[in-house]
Amino acid sequence: MSQNPPDLRPDLARARISETRRDGQPTIGMVSLGCPKALVDSERILTRLRAEGYGISADYSGADAVIVNTCGFLDSAKAESLEAIGEALNENGKVIVTGCLGAEPEYITGVHPKVLAVTGPHQYEQVLDAVHGAVPPDPDPFVDLLPASGVSLTPRHYSYLKISEGCNHACKFCIIPDMRGKLASRPHRAVMREAEKLVEAGVKELLVISQDTSAYGTDWKDRDVKFPITDLARDLGSLGAWVRMHYVYPYPHVRDMIPLMAEGKVLPYLDIPFQHAHPETLKRMARPAAASRTLDEIQAWRDICPDITLRSTFIVGYPGETEEEFQTLLDWLDEAQLDRVGCFQYENVDGARSNALPDHVPEDVKQDRWDRFMQKAQAISEAKLAAKVGQTMDVIVDLVEDDAATCRTKADAPEIDGNLFIDEGHEALQPGQIVTVEVDEASEYDLWGRIV
Repeated sequence: MSQNPPDLRPDLARARISETRRDGQPTIGMVSLGCPKALVDSERILTRLRAEGYGISADYSGADAVIVNTCGFLDSAKAESLEAIGEALNENGKVIVTGCLGAEPEYITGVHPKVLAVTGPHQYEQVLDAVHGAVPPDPDPFVDLLPASGVSLTPRHYSYLKISEGCNHACKFCIIPDMRGKLASRPHRAVMREAEKLVEAGVKELLVISQDTSAYGTDWKDRDVKFPITDLARDLGSLGAWVRMHYVYPYPHVRDMIPLMAEGKVLPYLDIPFQHAHPETLKRMARPAAASRTLDEIQAWRDICPDITLRSTFIVGYPGETEEEFQTLLDWLDEAQLDRVGCFQYENVDGARSNALPDHVPEDVKQDRWDRFMQKAQAISEAKLAAKVGQTMDVIVDLVEDDAATCRTKADAPEIDGNLFIDEGHEALQPGQIVTVEVDEASEYDLWGRIV
């Protein structure tokens, strides 16, 4: 299964790059793989390059060199990154590699020795140095003026807002701390300044991302409050845009953010990586959560904000997972009734401690458990969406085509959740517009509605 949806790759998606190239202007292309956190890195690199007078190309043929921002979280993602590097070499020839897989330069150069340079994650200066060496800058001070909002690889109306780097957890299946280091939170004022500029530039939705959002600011030694994420969420909610929280570990203090959702300051939406539900499986994963208390927390959140949408991802077939442990996960899902659910079959990742665990689950068993898990998750999703038929809600317009407008409710994050489609009276709608609809049809994952 692809780890990198086409919509997150500017070389494959409808990249919002409409600049015309002036005579003699050096131009750089970008292939951005992996998660939204990597996409933010790509935007920062392109913003710096644009400030130095480089043009940005949406394809290989129009670029003097190509940067490939890689993913290295899973072995399948590594393989996809290597494939993308090879494609860029074939199509362009001048390729600079950065990102998570760049933490293993020998792994990359062993397969693709012709790459010009390899840098690790968030090593912006090294990437710029490599670009300068491959394609020297030639700025025109009268022409090359950088917009205040920088270069964006997402539609104009939403933007990812990265609030920290790294992670302090030591989950056995994950090598992110090895690649991106320990938690390093951005200053509150820097996050707010970026958010304010984005909203001023027309962004209607801020998607807050990090490796561990609820731990934001806990790495500050002299902080005024124990858990700064609540204050940050409150301040972001004052800007007038939708604020969506991603990658939130279910710590007890997360409950302090839920009133903000009930008050409409922050979207009633939490993206929480539960990963599993059986205590022994979680113990083997070295996860910082207890499934028994998690159900109590979920109920507490719903008591405060009944409309809250909960999404999560899970791993099936983790080493040592028994049929009993898997059945506990299914039973937990029945009780938790999560709104949006994703699932991965476990796979080894080079350098992960879980590789050495005993009793790896056979591939056919993994597939069977994945099928059973997704069948249950789909049934829950279908019932929850069916209950929304007849309701009136606000949606944000993402795309307007001849046959329909593709929108999202407050319960849907871009790329990973469902959509609401308007197929009548949509012709005058514009991306980024927020309109009120009445839901008149539902499927397993999507809704249809009409403007009211």
